[in-house]
Amino acid sequence: MRSSLDQAARTASGRVIAALAARFRDLDLAEDAFSEACLAAARTWPGTGEPADPAAWLYRVALRQALDETRRRAVRARVIPDPPQPEPSAEARLAEETTIPDERLRLIFVCCHPAIAPDARAALTLRLVCGLPAAEIAAAFLTPLPTLLQRLTRAKRKIAQAGVPFEVPGPEGWAERLEAVLTTLEIAYAKAHADAAGEGPFAGNAAEVLGLTASLASMLPKEGEVLGLAALVRYAEARRPARVEACGRMIPLAEQDPALWSRALIAEADEFLYRAWNLGAAGPRALSAAIHGVWCARRSLADPAPWPEVLGLYDAMLAERDDAVVRLNRAVALAEVAGPATALVEVEALASARMSDFQPWHAVRADLLRRLGRVEESRAAYDCAIDLAPGPAERAWLTSRRP
Repeated sequence: MRSSLDQAARTASGRVIAALAARFRDLDLAEDAFSEACLAAARTWPGTGEPADPAAWLYRVALRQALDETRRRAVRARVIPDPPQPEPSAEARLAEETTIPDERLRLIFVCCHPAIAPDARAALTLRLVCGLPAAEIAAAFLTPLPTLLQRLTRAKRKIAQAGVPFEVPGPEGWAERLEAVLTTLEIAYAKAHADAAGEGPFAGNAAEVLGLTASLASMLPKEGEVLGLAALVRYAEARRPARVEACGRMIPLAEQDPALWSRALIAEADEFLYRAWNLGAAGPRALSAAIHGVWCARRSLADPAPWPEVLGLYDAMLAERDDAVVRLNRAVALAEVAGPATALVEVEALASARMSDFQPWHAVRADLLRRLGRVEESRAAYDCAIDLAPGPAERAWLTSRRP
């Protein structure tokens, strides 16, 4: 029962918190009410069984909790008791139980308001809208957890103090929030995509991000980065059926059978990427989508892997987004074009305290050391990658590669 409750809470948290925040205009109240609903579920479900619609159950209880707390606050403020609330009708109860307003896009724009510090916008959105734990967000930003928690607290306080409106702004207000919105969706999808088998706690984010990027592309049809992100997530989702062997082990991209990929999703992605490219000056997300597109142009394993094209696109991306993750991904392509020794120099140059907990860095380094015959160093690097708790499919692949 605990695992099913955890799954229901993760699935519902974004929609429920967004709906409550939009209704009550109070982020702390929304989070606290949802937490109380989860506690109530932990007490109730073992005896009554899981409800037919767990998300609706959690929303109904959280909504009542938020209403009760709002009334208590009003009473404390006026020191005059409220009259008792009338009991809702059966029809109202049914509607309340089965309908969760989907306010996530609105809340994303609220959390990305320019009044909030830039380094906290995406982090706050990932916490509230996507339900990512603070530790996961800190890892995604390569930021110490205490620092991340301070940023979240300050951001929520700023929203309350500044009276930030809980609404999607008009087109004139989109540009200043767009980068944080796109970063949020990008990381949310990366967390969903990180588990090759699609069984991780955040796998449900994939379908959500597909829908949200489609909505954004409709809102902003002339924004190349919006179209690029919409293309990127569709290319990645198209490959999901080929990512895991029957035994449960991850299959690296270069070894996946293109015949298993979803051509319908690839066609959608191609259209988004074509539109982005025709707008000129490709940004990092359009370039990243182009890398995915080069891979998805393969029709069979007999087609040569497009490593030279991939390396060229990563070189172009460095001019737009020069960070450790881009350089690490580029090193994978560099190893195939210039050899593992050249790539290892690039990877070792990225070594830092921030990389020590970044599992992909250890995995790439381990593979390069293995290919260079440096067995003991490779084994130690694989152990570091495995100890950082990848998903079962990734763990199986790393274990099979460990010399």
